[in-house]
Amino acid sequence: MTASFPDMRQQVLVLYLSTSALDTAVVGWSFYDGTGRTDSMAGDSDEPPYATGLDALRDGWRLIQVSPLLPHASGDEFRLGYLKYEFFFEKLLPPA
Repeated sequence: MTASFPDMRQQVLVLYLSTSALDTAVVGWSFYDGTGRTDSMAGDSDEPPYATGLDALRDGWRLIQVSPLLPHASGDEFRLGYLKYEFFFEKLLPPA
């Protein structure tokens, strides 16, 4: 806990978008709840929590990290082994 938010806990939302733009479609996601309000696990929902990263911002999530834009090596532009456009969001809430 920090002095500025002594009674707050962090929720973290990781959204993987179809491109580097926040207003493009969510293609994958993870959610972690440090408040203890919910228990979730990977694959427990077929629908993303938001349609775009911009929708998450509009709902009060704070953007804390954006993946760097790196060029694909020749031939890697068709590789499907990873999701390239990763965005980390957070909310600070009181514990449950």
